[in-house]
Amino acid sequence: MSGRDLFCEPRRIRRGAALTLVFASVLVAGAATGSFSDPARKTPAPAPGSASARHDEVARAAARAMADGKSPMEAAERAVSRSGDRWGAVYSQGEYEEFEEALDGQYTGVGLWARRESDGRIEVTRVSDGSPAAAAGIRKGDLLRTVDGSKVDGRPVTEVVSLLRGDAQDATAGTKVSLGLERGTRSWSRTLRRARLSTDSVTVGRLPGGVTLIKVDAFTKGVGDAVRSAVGRAPDRAGIVLDLRGNSGGLVAEAVATASVFLDGGLVATYDVNGAQRALHADPGGDTTRPLVALVDGGTMSAAELLTGALQDRGRAVVVGSRTFGKGSVQMPSRLPDGSVAELTVGHYRTPSGRSVDGRGITPDLEADKESLERAETVLSGLGDLP
Repeated sequence: MSGRDLFCEPRRIRRGAALTLVFASVLVAGAATGSFSDPARKTPAPAPGSASARHDEVARAAARAMADGKSPMEAAERAVSRSGDRWGAVYSQGEYEEFEEALDGQYTGVGLWARRESDGRIEVTRVSDGSPAAAAGIRKGDLLRTVDGSKVDGRPVTEVVSLLRGDAQDATAGTKVSLGLERGTRSWSRTLRRARLSTDSVTVGRLPGGVTLIKVDAFTKGVGDAVRSAVGRAPDRAGIVLDLRGNSGGLVAEAVATASVFLDGGLVATYDVNGAQRALHADPGGDTTRPLVALVDGGTMSAAELLTGALQDRGRAVVVGSRTFGKGSVQMPSRLPDGSVAELTVGHYRTPSGRSVDGRGITPDLEADKESLERAETVLSGLGDLP
């Protein structure tokens, strides 16, 4: 398992949900989902069990708690739990604002990427340039042993990320966090100040034979343009590896923009919201001639699965790796009376051929584990020989 103190929404994961599939704007006004119906307006009652009815029930529970002097968020969380919505979540106003900032490509943290080793130890896998962690001399391969005195061995990386960000305290830039570190036989502590940092959701590299490797970690704002720019700079007729391993999702608009880089218009996905069927289409004019391989694994989720399904169904890419996570549901947020935000499932999406992803994931064309990148290069060498 791997993670970072960038874009991974630790609070949502802490509450038992996962990264969202966000359509359109990050926040949909409560009135748009029926959560804040004007009592003077005569509107049809939502069907029992429908998404609108669930939104209304959560809003009513929060309002009742608020009137009784109790916590609206706790009441809303209980209502979401009773609804059986496995992806439902409730955020404070501050938490949701941080979520929006993360999708904008910013976050508050120290600039560490980490993973949990098989023995439970937390290893630093990357340090962002110019970050507080880099300034403190922390390096890839260092072990993170404690955060503010709390031992982190054996804990899920998402919890470690939450500690680094100071989620429980709604920590802001400038707040301090103390890290206990180990390198070989040396152990030491450093106190860092959290900072406002920019995510680096797209990284570009070059493989043998002129192949361009484009790694997309999450679909934050601007990712589609970044992928288009990387493809535009690639050598003529050279292949592309689009690495979506560990991509936790994000903005569907950016996933569709990325699909548009490789497709000449056409269907990307269909989805339903409260029973209404809708469709997402790629823009015309994408590069349809370059050989393309998409790398996926069990951490490929949500909007990344939507993109993978489109490229696979449209015959545009060979998908290599292992079965994806299987998060194909659509969440929509609504404001609660105290300013917090409830996000509930309103529908599901399907690939262009009509496949449902939720709970199933996407099966790659070629199964591969640790050697998936090597398999991708082999596939591209074959595709490059095709007329």
